Amino acid sequence: MKTNTIWIGLAWAVAVLAANAGEVFPAAGWEEAPNPLASEWAQKGGMLVAYMGPYPKSFNYYLDQNTMSAELFGQFYESLLSQHPLTLELEPLLAARCVLGDDRKTFTFHMNPLARWSDGQPVTAEDVRWTFETIMDPRNLTGPHKIGLARFDPPEVLDTMTIRFVAKEEHWQNLLTLAGVQVLPAHAFAGRDFNLQNFEFPVVSGPYRLGLIREGLQVTLERRPDWWAADLPRFQRVANFDLLRFRFFEDRQNAFEAFRKGELDVFPVYTAHVWANQTRGKNYDRNWIVKQEIENNKPVGFQGIALNLRRPPLDDPLVRQALAHLYHREKMNMTLMHGAYFLHRSYYEDLYDAATPCTNQFYAFDKDRARRLLAEAGWRANPATGLLSKDGRPLRLRYLSRGGTDDKFTAIFQEDLKDVGIELVVDKKDWAAWSKDMDDYHFDMTWAAWSAGLFKNPESMWYSEEADRASGQNITGYKNPAVDALIEEQRTEFDVQKRHAMVQRIDAQLTRDVPYILLWNKNNTRLLWWNKFGMPVAPLGKYGDERSAYGLWWYDPDAAADLDHARTTDRVLSPRPPRAIYAEPL
Repeated sequence: MKTNTIWIGLAWAVAVLAANAGEVFPAAGWEEAPNPLASEWAQKGGMLVAYMGPYPKSFNYYLDQNTMSAELFGQFYESLLSQHPLTLELEPLLAARCVLGDDRKTFTFHMNPLARWSDGQPVTAEDVRWTFETIMDPRNLTGPHKIGLARFDPPEVLDTMTIRFVAKEEHWQNLLTLAGVQVLPAHAFAGRDFNLQNFEFPVVSGPYRLGLIREGLQVTLERRPDWWAADLPRFQRVANFDLLRFRFFEDRQNAFEAFRKGELDVFPVYTAHVWANQTRGKNYDRNWIVKQEIENNKPVGFQGIALNLRRPPLDDPLVRQALAHLYHREKMNMTLMHGAYFLHRSYYEDLYDAATPCTNQFYAFDKDRARRLLAEAGWRANPATGLLSKDGRPLRLRYLSRGGTDDKFTAIFQEDLKDVGIELVVDKKDWAAWSKDMDDYHFDMTWAAWSAGLFKNPESMWYSEEADRASGQNITGYKNPAVDALIEEQRTEFDVQKRHAMVQRIDAQLTRDVPYILLWNKNNTRLLWWNKFGMPVAPLGKYGDERSAYGLWWYDPDAAADLDHARTTDRVLSPRPPRAIYAEPL
């Protein structure tokens, strides 16, 4: 874990979140400067073809909150303020500055006179007001995006370029919530059913616009030569590719095969046996494909088997604890994943280090313990069926699967469950059907993976009020008054270390309650790419993952020509220098 490094990186955040009345963001004396992560050798041009998962139900991130839609939408629409890539200090973007009122609950944003929509119209306060009201409209399926903005009254437009927000309550995240609002063009969307704005975005503010879509297969983004921020020093060496093409695959192995054929340029490897067994041979020996594990300070999320607490018998913590003891993570990690992962004992792994070890309960594989827990919960073997039963009901669970990589893990789990008298029925769905069932919380168990932020806010995933929100993040339906109280307490704690100490207490309670069967994770990014790109010293930035390549890398025509010639003549290319560690200072 990199907890100490992250605390240092968040030192500025403590000051911002506990800002004084009348303070201005960005801070006085701020000056435009080049992006410290971008390379001076970066050049514009070319195309990068990358893999995305199954085709999403929407490219509109406000309607479909997933990493794919977030990436696409983030290329189209910018936020009010941005953050420095190293210090996290707030910087101008669509807004030139924000002034904090004397009550510490009033935020006045002055729009950036340089900011323009792709049709040439200025970005105004009215666009911000319309975006807020659209997100908060109860008719719109904007789910989790309502949570942070619900802390504010409807904003007041003071003039064309000034808008004021007043918070209903103090909260450490208020400024960051407003700064991160991705503003939409009111004149382009007004009068339309927002719930249907999925794949057409004719007016944008960001560095790319939507190009050709091949439904279900791929989407191409086109770099905008008229992007309003293109000549600012911060952005001159980023957003370098003329075209970003994203190809969608239901099955990750099919995507990997496309990469090996040269149909994809870059490929993050999430599967240990692929990294260990399928990334060898001529392409790698001759350095045509670069294979590196890249480490930086990206936050660590978690993955696990989500258990739907809304349904019996999963509403019983004893049953959930028993299931956790029946998932043989240790065996799976060693036999299927080459021991490449650490096993989770926390939902917030990067809050712990050697000085602050995690003391949460660890759910080791233990059938005897599981049997005792199930017996304590009242489940007894039915001699006629061999299944455990209670009140005449067999212990039968349905696992909602997207198929593919989780099949082999589920098969092991099924056998161990069967051995103690539990039947697991696997219900395979494609991505669209799986997503619909998840929106409606129509599942018993399913595999879910969550990324993490530098600022830990447990509200959207663990607050009781979020358990019944349609299409929300509290997919397990978790409710616990003790956790609610801690969530409410941390809202007004502006010291990040004290607040994260509260999150550690929440974490300990979550581990006892078992809303997920926690699985495993890695701290670095395993990345493959065809050897035709330039990149900075820190190829994925300080806190980024493989998606950082889209903004920081560039197409190198000389390297591409060298690669083509090497493949034609069967020549070995010079190895790329290791890019494994993010080092400070750059």
